[in-house]
Amino acid sequence: MLKYKMLAAVALVAVMAAQTPATAQDAADPVIAKVGDAEIHKSELDLALTGLDPQLAQLPEEQKRAAALSGLIDVKLLAKDASKEGLQDDAAFKQRIAYLTERELHNAFFKKHVVDAVKPEEVKARYDAEVAKITPQEEVKARHILVKTEDEAKAIIKDLDAGKDFATLAKEKSTDPNKADGGDLGYFTKDRMVPEFSEAAFKLEKGKYTQAPVKTQFGFHVILLEDKRKQAPPPLAQVEQQVKQLVMRDKYIALLTTAKKATGVDITDPALKKAYDEANKPETAN
Repeated sequence: MLKYKMLAAVALVAVMAAQTPATAQDAADPVIAKVGDAEIHKSELDLALTGLDPQLAQLPEEQKRAAALSGLIDVKLLAKDASKEGLQDDAAFKQRIAYLTERELHNAFFKKHVVDAVKPEEVKARYDAEVAKITPQEEVKARHILVKTEDEAKAIIKDLDAGKDFATLAKEKSTDPNKADGGDLGYFTKDRMVPEFSEAAFKLEKGKYTQAPVKTQFGFHVILLEDKRKQAPPPLAQVEQQVKQLVMRDKYIALLTTAKKATGVDITDPALKKAYDEANKPETAN
């Protein structure tokens, strides 16, 4: 419900499209094809493009336009014959048109009062509110040297005790793919590493390295802790679209709540009512 898109079927466009000739004021919406005396305007093609099958939507632009135009022409041809047969007067057809009309009105209202109504300051305020709920995790910045045996790891610790550079030793002796970076692992939270590694790394003081080899499923590690800090929240620019979705959801729910109170909803089927109420149960937290 949070992603707005045009939902009108091409058939609906054909049945309801205006059949009047173009005038001077239609310069921005030129006629691009004719099917008998029925005109197809650029705006109809643009609308048809939004409803293309996902596979066709991957085609190059001109091929997409050709596919959409082909569909429009097919619709115009058969819609004309359907009208001659009076299918537009069929009760089921009228019911479907009424449903599609209401659905498009819903979408237009949603776009006006939700999608287009979201302001940057609302997104920023919601971002700040979400960030305030977060308990920052501790994260560390570390390097490591990975070797196959415990004796190799002990020898490396002796080299470090003797004053050798950690990054240089990592480049020379580590079997980890990041050896070229001197064993640099960057910043990580406790849950990002295997338990044995995290437990040893987070116990270290800044600037210290492990005094005994740390065994994991990958081998034996020597770990150097370079920094500790509280994890910063993602910047607004990185999560802006997700936050905007939250603002839009709240606006949409508010619109529905107001409309339900004003109009009333009565579901007579008990089982369906129970399922509806369960599906629309208010969330306890955002």
